Amino acid sequence: MINILFQIYKWIIAYPLLIIITLLVTTVTGLGSVLFGSKWWGYYPPHIWGKCWCWLLFIRVEVRNREYIDKNTSYVFVSNHQGAYDIFTIYGFLGHNFKWMMKKSIEKIPFVGAACKLSEQIMVDRSSAMAMARSIVEARKRLRNGMSLVVFPEGTRTFNGKMNPFKKGAFKLAIDFHLPLVPLTIDGSFNILPRTSLFNIKYGKITLTIHKPIQPPTSGKYDMESIMNDTYNAIQSALPKHLHN
Repeated sequence: MINILFQIYKWIIAYPLLIIITLLVTTVTGLGSVLFGSKWWGYYPPHIWGKCWCWLLFIRVEVRNREYIDKNTSYVFVSNHQGAYDIFTIYGFLGHNFKWMMKKSIEKIPFVGAACKLSEQIMVDRSSAMAMARSIVEARKRLRNGMSLVVFPEGTRTFNGKMNPFKKGAFKLAIDFHLPLVPLTIDGSFNILPRTSLFNIKYGKITLTIHKPIQPPTSGKYDMESIMNDTYNAIQSALPKHLHN
C-alpha cells in the first residue's frame, strides 16, 4: 500500500512540482550568471534544486566527515558515479561551492544544458584529443579563480553499482595546481535511480562520505597511478563489500 501511495504521489504531485522547480532554477541560474557572475548564481540556486529533488521524493541524505573540508579552500572532489541522484546529492548536501566537470552532451538537455553552459560548468568534449585539450584549458581557467571542481573520474554511471576504472584528467589538474584531492563516496543512489531506469525513482537513503584530502606532491617526481589508486581505494572503502571490485 505504501508503494502504491508513493507512486500516486510521485506522478501527481512530486514530478509536476520538480519540473516547475527545475525550469525556475535553470532560468534563474542562467540569467543570474550572465548578469551577476557565476560564482554565486552558478551554485546556490542549483544547491536548493538538488535538495528539492531529495526532499520531495523522500530521499534522506546522510553526510559523513564534513569536518574534513574547509569552505575557504579549493579542492578537486573526486566521486564514484552510481546514478543520476549523485548530482542532486552533491549539489544539495556537499556544502561547498564548486564547478562540475561534465560531459559536453549534457548541453543538449533542454534548459539544464543552457544553465550549465551559462553558469560556466566545464564541458568535457571527448570527440578528439584537441577537443579534450580545450576542455582541460577551460578547467584550468576555473581553478585559477580559486574555485573547487567536482569530477566523476569513471566518466559514466555504473551498470552494476561497482566502480569503473578512473580516467586521469582530474588527477592531472589537481597535480598541476597543487590542489588537494578529496575522495567522495556515494552509496545508495544506485538503488534509488540506476542508469537502467529512467523515471522509476525509489525512496530511500543516500550516504555521502567525505574522505580526508589527499595532498598531491608540490615538487619532484610523482606517481600518477599511486595517487589514482589511493583515491580509488578510499572511495571504495566506504561502499558495502558486495560492491567492491
